[in-house]
Amino acid sequence: MDASSPHFDIAVAGEINLDLVLDGIPYPMPLERELLASSFRVTLGSSAAILAHNLSALGMRVGFSSLAARDDFSRLALNYLTDRRVDISGVQYSEDGKSGVTVLVNHGGVRHILTYPGTAFDMRAGHLDLDHICRARHFHLSSLFLLRGLHKDLPEMFRKIRQHGLTISLDTNDDPDDVWGGVLGDLLPLIDVLLPNERELLRMTEAASVEEGLAAMAGKVPLLVVKRGAQGSIIQQGKDRHVIPPVQVTPVDLIGAGDSFNAGFLACYVRGLPAETCAAVGNVIGAVSTLKPGGIEAFRDDIFWRHAVKDLAPDLPLLDRLLQ
Repeated sequence: MDASSPHFDIAVAGEINLDLVLDGIPYPMPLERELLASSFRVTLGSSAAILAHNLSALGMRVGFSSLAARDDFSRLALNYLTDRRVDISGVQYSEDGKSGVTVLVNHGGVRHILTYPGTAFDMRAGHLDLDHICRARHFHLSSLFLLRGLHKDLPEMFRKIRQHGLTISLDTNDDPDDVWGGVLGDLLPLIDVLLPNERELLRMTEAASVEEGLAAMAGKVPLLVVKRGAQGSIIQQGKDRHVIPPVQVTPVDLIGAGDSFNAGFLACYVRGLPAETCAAVGNVIGAVSTLKPGGIEAFRDDIFWRHAVKDLAPDLPLLDRLLQ
């Protein structure tokens, strides 16, 4: 790179925490009973951190920004990122805050998701170094509704990032309050790509169907990408709409599949590829993530994920570059 080149391909900001995952718990869960899990594991959680990890596995130069606690949980979470060569120099630390944590209780096809937000609620605009972020080509924000302390400053922050020539993507993730308002409406005109899943699209548009949700969002963002799991994905640019077929797999675990889709999509988007290709690669990378438990486990093993990609989509454009 020459001195004028961006230092990162993608700068990612958002929360960071561990996932504690319990399998085999009966559903519904009775109260005042000791329920025994069939397995337990600890892995990297949080939408932003999973995305950053998996983007780096796909060959992207990634800078990660967050507010972390000074405790063992944060150290372990950040180690997952540095092991994947994610640059964490944009992370700031809370001296008295506590790490967030998510407990996922799997009941076969459904699950409970229990989150303590920790430092996510404490993050303020001053914890994000815009000079550091703007050394990238593209900026992504995850988990909008967990970053409550940022909300009032985000529109101006996004404007400044755009002034530096970066494109911007947003994955709101779930709104724990199920309100889906506030700063979201102010941010939509400032982003280039919105990456909701189907349920999130319906909630943020108050639509009764995907068709209604797509129609309601037409024109509000340049590129809408809707993740539909086993049904693939839909992309919409203005009124131009494409359904991208899924990749057929037998999933082991769905944790982080949407974030992995985002990684595949954005790895192509920053290369300037057509949105249809980006979404097709996103479908593949999301499917690969389901083949191992946890949001990053499939992408900690280069041999595993590269073979899986070749098996699932040997003829898909760009994969040779991802597999270098």
